[in-house]
Amino acid sequence: MTDDFPNDADGDALRRFVDHGSDLTKPMFIDFQVAVPDEAAGRGLADAAAKLGYRVSIYPSEKCSLPWTCECSTRMLATYDGIIAIQRELAGLAAAFRGYPDGWGSFGNKPSGRPI
Repeated sequence: MTDDFPNDADGDALRRFVDHGSDLTKPMFIDFQVAVPDEAAGRGLADAAAKLGYRVSIYPSEKCSLPWTCECSTRMLATYDGIIAIQRELAGLAAAFRGYPDGWGSFGNKPSGRPI
């Protein structure tokens, strides 16, 4: 199954989920980070993403390329195409707020419930 993913950062992350015990045939929460230039942009993006069903939070992220992050989370099957589709959707939303997708992650769904 892990050979089915492209050799890029997203494929590598999905391989790590499998290697650490997650079952990609079952949903998990995935958190998509979107970098934004300020708190107001983060709040605007959060409002727009919430209307699409994402759970959202914003927080300062001084160590990132832009000083604020809007995290957009959703429960989904962790498929390569699904990850790419959500990143594209969030990129479209973020452009209006001078932001861009800046990574994603998850604690997975491995049976022990321990983070990956």
